[in-house]
Amino acid sequence: MTASPSPSPPSHAERLWPGPLGWAAVVGFAVLVLIALLPVQPLLAVVVGALALVVLTVAAVRTSPRVVLQHGELRAGPARIPVTDLGVARVLDKAQVRDAMGPGSDARTYVCLRAWIPTAVHVEVVDPRDPTPGWLVSSRRPDELVAAITRAQGRDKDQAAHSEQIG
Repeated sequence: MTASPSPSPPSHAERLWPGPLGWAAVVGFAVLVLIALLPVQPLLAVVVGALALVVLTVAAVRTSPRVVLQHGELRAGPARIPVTDLGVARVLDKAQVRDAMGPGSDARTYVCLRAWIPTAVHVEVVDPRDPTPGWLVSSRRPDELVAAITRAQGRDKDQAAHSEQIG
């Protein structure tokens, strides 16, 4: 029996975990449950408070989307798109994210944003059959995500070859 080849690691992978305030809310709610039940029955209060902490932690983890670039495909939350259908990717700071989501934004843009992550990446969709004009994706490491998209599109190689022809 031959071992199957191990899958190649993603060129970029991150989970959009809640920020410190989100985790504080999870713990705070569990503590409130504990305090509310304490006068009824102390042991019950501890058990239900611990259960609330576990359930809320699992919910926070399960609802945290992943941003992964692997095998020529970008995935953000439940959506996926081949990098061949993507154009130029650019990093957005907090103010640019706010502008991108403002009144002039295109409602057809795919958005995978988390308010507690101030930076994002915007990437054009160049497939003429796709009605989505672009993707707007939160990232704590937007420079790495843009670089990974660019590498996956082969633009680094194209640029190097172009530079050699000119020089």
